[in-house]
Amino acid sequence: MASRKQKRPVTGGVDTHKKTHHAAVVDQVGRVLGTEQFDATEAGYRALLAWMRRFGDVVKIGVEGTGSYGAGLARYLTSAKVELVEVDRPDRKARRRNGKSDPLDAISAALAALSGRANGVPKTRTGPVEAIRVLRVVRAGAVKARTAALNELHGLIVTAPETLRAALRQLSAAKLVAHCAAFLVDPTRLIDPEHATTAALGALARRIQDLNAEIKQADKQLKNLLATTAPRLCAVRGVGPQVAGQMLVTAGDNPDRLRSEAAFAHLCGVAPIPASSGNTERHRLNRGGDRHANSALYMLVLSRLAHDPRARAYKERRTTQGKTNKEIIRCLKRYAAREVLTALQADFATLNHS
Repeated sequence: MASRKQKRPVTGGVDTHKKTHHAAVVDQVGRVLGTEQFDATEAGYRALLAWMRRFGDVVKIGVEGTGSYGAGLARYLTSAKVELVEVDRPDRKARRRNGKSDPLDAISAALAALSGRANGVPKTRTGPVEAIRVLRVVRAGAVKARTAALNELHGLIVTAPETLRAALRQLSAAKLVAHCAAFLVDPTRLIDPEHATTAALGALARRIQDLNAEIKQADKQLKNLLATTAPRLCAVRGVGPQVAGQMLVTAGDNPDRLRSEAAFAHLCGVAPIPASSGNTERHRLNRGGDRHANSALYMLVLSRLAHDPRARAYKERRTTQGKTNKEIIRCLKRYAAREVLTALQADFATLNHS
């Protein structure tokens, strides 16, 4: 009996959290064999996999949050040669019907993996694309902080004493930051509202300068990484460093997980969704997928419409056929997704053979 138990195929599921992961195991007909909680550490990952293997031959594990709390576990399971699928969180209707708890979520993940409802292959996060992703995260944070600081700077100027406003009103953004950064602060005069305002403006301006330097450094690092990782993608018309970086992050270090060009279009939210009924045949806008990737393709299309004669000719032709600008842009985004994927596949084929 013990040997048969060890050989029976089982499926695992994991509900991930910051400090702990809750695991569940089900057999091939969906019967729950056990649930258990483990630490979100290397030792915890080893214990989790060993615990699952006590119930039989683990053929597949479904994991929630492979891009966040489950990233470490996903890397460990991938290195252990375990088949891994990405599981979406249960929808609200199912949670209202079945309740919500960590064991229930883990069981739901296992059942989703067993049934095939969850079949997405997680990103490996072990190659150059992961390096590009983390640098982009820092750059995006710096850009957001710079925008906030600039808004605060302009807000302080609006409420500043008139003498100070008059001196700063006509300056461009770059000259305004440079001018305010040069303000000197006398601690003995901070009780004066005008001097306190100049001190605050100077602090904000110097913060903006530091953030500008940080963004410039990140751009340089990303440009070098992109040049070596995806030269064909960067050569696609309309693809700049930010678009290329986002497309790489969307595809991941293992773009072979994208089963087809249509699957990539769905991932980017540029594949029209059927919405036919009765004698009416139509498609609607796809509002799913990676919205950052969708935005990157939008910027690519705008660049082509501004500079590419082929894109402008396509727009003119489709306009005469009665298409609106939004419809034309959606079509161009779909074509661009196909071209981007072809370049991505060529770049990764070169990386894998080098």
